[in-house]
Amino acid sequence: MSDDALWAALADPRRRAIVALLLERPRTVGEIVEACGLSQPGTSKHLRVLRDAGLVRVRQDAQRRVYALDPAPIAALDAWLAGYRRLWNESLDALGHRLDDVTGGPSDQREEPFPPGRRQPNGAAPPQDASSPKD
Repeated sequence: MSDDALWAALADPRRRAIVALLLERPRTVGEIVEACGLSQPGTSKHLRVLRDAGLVRVRQDAQRRVYALDPAPIAALDAWLAGYRRLWNESLDALGHRLDDVTGGPSDQREEPFPPGRRQPNGAAPPQDASSPKD
């Protein structure tokens, strides 16, 4: 398994959708077909690419094939991303400190994202405050 094979396998959005499904739990090919809306042959091709890259493993359960994520390649990708994550964290920390300097420091008060009673951009009703009376 090479890093190139891992990245190539994950480059396709349908394969990433399959990986996301398998993150929840192992699944049969039929479950993956149904959840992803792909044809059975198309799903099998994507699963073969993921298996060849080492991202998934398969076991036979009577007539069914059950696919599960193999955590080792994901851990290798996570280790590779750690340096970039550290870079972003340092940059975001520096930005936070700069904003604190400009605004006079972090606020001790919790800021509400929307004024009380106002609907959120997604149309959801405002959250109920635990201290407000219930209807």
